[in-house]
Amino acid sequence: MVDGLARDRARLLELLTQLSFERRQVVLSSGKASDFYIDCKRTALTAEGHFLVGRLLWDAIRRELPEARAVGGLTLGADPLVSAISLSSYLAGQPIPAFIVRKEPKGHGTGAWIEGRTVIEAGAPVAIVEDVVTTGASTLRAFERAEAEGLKPRRAFALVDRLEGGREAVEAKGYQLTALFTRKDFIPS
Repeated sequence: MVDGLARDRARLLELLTQLSFERRQVVLSSGKASDFYIDCKRTALTAEGHFLVGRLLWDAIRRELPEARAVGGLTLGADPLVSAISLSSYLAGQPIPAFIVRKEPKGHGTGAWIEGRTVIEAGAPVAIVEDVVTTGASTLRAFERAEAEGLKPRRAFALVDRLEGGREAVEAKGYQLTALFTRKDFIPS
């Protein structure tokens, strides 16, 4: 990793730990109980966090999926991430658009499942992003919806993998998952 990227990764982990991570008992959206909670939006919605998220995830996409022509994910967790990545790609001189996968189709007008789809050509290879992967269900929903809309999702990228089976669920469907951080970065064994 380039020194600047290593420094940015360390700083992003510092921000996530300070702003997003809480060691307490919670029930996650998956229904599972957990001894920690991480709300990446608390970091990704700060100016510095947005910059770091975009820079680091864009770097991962360029390395792991250079053919990606767009980046998207399931609302709400992926919204600031795809925005940051698209902006970073533009600043790097390799612009790719962002798209957002709705949880339900738009209730009026087009009834669209994906916002931003019209600027992405059919069959384009795309990256799926997620803030936190637990069971992998949200990530797989984004893959399925992108495929149904004529895109070719190839790989998932996450800020945090909780190491609770999500990677395995994604890989069982034939995809791969790259995570910038895991549970071990926040709770060393």
